[in-house]
Amino acid sequence: MEREIYVIMVAGGSGARMGADIPKQFLDLGGHPILRRSIDLMTSALPSAKIITVLPKEYISYWEDYCLKSNYSVPQMVVKGGITRFHSVKNALAKVPDGAIVAVHDAVRPLVSAQLVQELVRTAAETGSAIPVVPAVDTLRILDNNDGRLSSSPETLDRSRIYAVQTPQVFHSEILLKAYDQAFDTAFTDDATVVERNKIPLSYVLGERFNIKITTAEDLFLAKAIIQKQG
Repeated sequence: MEREIYVIMVAGGSGARMGADIPKQFLDLGGHPILRRSIDLMTSALPSAKIITVLPKEYISYWEDYCLKSNYSVPQMVVKGGITRFHSVKNALAKVPDGAIVAVHDAVRPLVSAQLVQELVRTAAETGSAIPVVPAVDTLRILDNNDGRLSSSPETLDRSRIYAVQTPQVFHSEILLKAYDQAFDTAFTDDATVVERNKIPLSYVLGERFNIKITTAEDLFLAKAIIQKQG
């Protein structure tokens, strides 16, 4: 039997680094909040998917009011975020059954293509997981921070083996549910690191340069430029 698809939109952060009056997921991007753009993208790529939106507790009513006033009627389950990304995803997973496919996506990555999303789901359906990555293009250097002064480290990095990790990260739900049953660790920076702790091998797919995470004002400026260029 074909697995149901669930999409967890992780929008539980405060967006402090953006320096805006509201969390970054609610900032305008080309006429719509970033969160709405991300949800629309995922529902377009995966029309049958069930959407779970994770929000800060104090902004759940804000989002519900926006949806009502804007006549934005995409079906979604809204879940309260936790103190970390790990806890936010874990809260959302309480709505997900075994035997499904789960795509966990940063809500502030609104530029991922439908083609990549679909490829990730196909790969995860076959292998159990699919993580999008892009190869490093800059020269990389390890530096030591000594009281604000940067100094060289003797360590070197082989750039050909360094990749940046993106979302959505897609898994069989039973893999992700079991992984998130373990205790929190500050080393858990994404879903892949949580699953790897359970010694589950991961499958990787080449990601996209434009699949940027909007974290700072400069990122938002770049995202607006990309959308304008794409028309």
